Amino acid sequence: MPFKPIATKSGSGLSPGKNADEKIKLQEELITLEEERLYREGTVAIRDLIAPAAFRVESSFIQLGTTYLRTLFVVTYPRYISVGWSAPILNLNLTMDISMFFYPVNSAIILKQLKKKVGALEAQLSADAEKGAARDPLRETALRDIEQLRDDLTQGVEHFFQFAFYVTIYSQDQKDLDKLTEDIENIFGSRLIYSKNVLYQAEQGFTSTLPLCVDELAICFNMNSSPIAASFPFISSELTSDDGILYGINRHNNSLVLFDRFSLQNANMVVFATSGAGKSYAVKLEVLRSLMMGTEVIIIDPEMEYLHLTEAVGGTYINISLSSDSKVNPFDLPRPVGQQISTEDIIRSAVITAKGLLRIMFGTITAQEDSILDRALLETYAKKDITPAADLTAVEPPIMQDLLDILEGMQGAEQLVLKLRKYTEGTFSGLFNSPTNVNVVNQLVVFSVRDLEDELRPMAIYSLVNYIWNIVRSEQKKRILIIDEAWWLMAHEDSAKFIYALVKRCRKYYLGVSTITQDVNDFLRSPYGQAIVTNSALQLLLRQSPAAVDTVQRVFMLTEGEKYLLLESGVGEGIFFAGNKHAAIKVVASYTEDQLITSDPKQLLEIEKAKREFGGQADRS
Repeated sequence: MPFKPIATKSGSGLSPGKNADEKIKLQEELITLEEERLYREGTVAIRDLIAPAAFRVESSFIQLGTTYLRTLFVVTYPRYISVGWSAPILNLNLTMDISMFFYPVNSAIILKQLKKKVGALEAQLSADAEKGAARDPLRETALRDIEQLRDDLTQGVEHFFQFAFYVTIYSQDQKDLDKLTEDIENIFGSRLIYSKNVLYQAEQGFTSTLPLCVDELAICFNMNSSPIAASFPFISSELTSDDGILYGINRHNNSLVLFDRFSLQNANMVVFATSGAGKSYAVKLEVLRSLMMGTEVIIIDPEMEYLHLTEAVGGTYINISLSSDSKVNPFDLPRPVGQQISTEDIIRSAVITAKGLLRIMFGTITAQEDSILDRALLETYAKKDITPAADLTAVEPPIMQDLLDILEGMQGAEQLVLKLRKYTEGTFSGLFNSPTNVNVVNQLVVFSVRDLEDELRPMAIYSLVNYIWNIVRSEQKKRILIIDEAWWLMAHEDSAKFIYALVKRCRKYYLGVSTITQDVNDFLRSPYGQAIVTNSALQLLLRQSPAAVDTVQRVFMLTEGEKYLLLESGVGEGIFFAGNKHAAIKVVASYTEDQLITSDPKQLLEIEKAKREFGGQADRS
């Protein structure tokens, strides 16, 4: 860069050498500034990182890179709007920006305008009365509303605003953007709130919903304080009803989550959580409180977690194992009371259920073996005089040995006989080859399968659920069936199908089924597992493992915030779904309840130690 010589006045006192040094210093500073400018042009600023690759403005939408945006605005409101009218929009599982602008208006100006409006309405009503015309309810209603508003504005009860409401929606596809626009307009229209999308103002609409506090659309509606307050966007979900039991505390607003599961379209419930997240604790708390409300509870307990609770409330605890005296016969039949169900249908249903158990026992069977089993089961029941003409109240159901006797006399059943003999004479003969001898006449009945080998658990649980289902169909009462570690049944198609059918039909028999599992992926991988979730009106999600949370998010349509809430929740914290509502929940128990239902090994050892000490003191006294 060329520099002009600096002229100096004579007698200025500056020496030629000093003047040259200043010129050199100035030149160096200018070179440094130029280098800094060039350096800044080569660096990446924050705005470069967040800016889209491209920006295209169309008449009704904007394209930011590969994302399409459209802004909608509200133009008309009904005479009355309910509190939280915007909740259906705010709670949509969509990416959107919502802006609200409030412009205060001087009350004196509004009162002057309202006075003119009142005069015009009264003149019109008087003219109609003089002409003998019929009364006009619309004008009369408008006059009453304006008079009420004038009184409130004069007294300072109400204030006046201009209110603007904008929504910008995002989509990766233009067709999907059009569909989202139509859906949101329909949601608004269902509340008599009419909206439009921007036309030739797409950029202004986008800017108006950015966090810049800039309203470039300026499309407002005159509104007083009360409807403005009803538009307040921060709404917390309420899950409180007049009846039911306490499930926990609503973490949004510290209200109580009170619910009666039998008040919904069905009383079924699913509980998903990782190990140690508090799922058994939450379920046992529900059991304890349901017993207080008079509900009967039946539990299938795979880990002997409910023994302490059962002893505390005087329930019946039945241990099912190879060496146990308690037996459940898989060939039992329901005995309907007060229902017109044919004996033939009952026998057919029993044959189908027994064949499902045999499939689990045998692994895989051929089509020929399936046909043989079908005939053999019918003959087995007939051997005990159980036919379509029989009286089911006076018959004795067959046992596994009876089926073996029939199969031994059938051609082509040699392999089936070999497989079945293990359950009648071999290692597993103590499980299914005896008549039922358990007593289930109690408000709380728990079946424990902890002492069974892993190979036998799916068969035993299947047989127990079938036995319980027969009891439920025999006498209708308000009952809850809890199947803990339900993934055992999801591993086999026949047992999964049976549980799905049970969940679909149980509502007619006043039964609610709770399925609990920690292996979420195995449970939801089964099509029957997803169907069970769909047919469960209550859903409790506690802390999830990172490996399963994506599956849970997809099945339950959770937002990103709810997904991370499940990853970071403490023990007993999660999300509670009841019908179409859901809220973050924290399960809480009183001290006495906690002592009865805890599953913490350390706490259980302390309780046992206290019992022994108390027992020793009692003996000494």
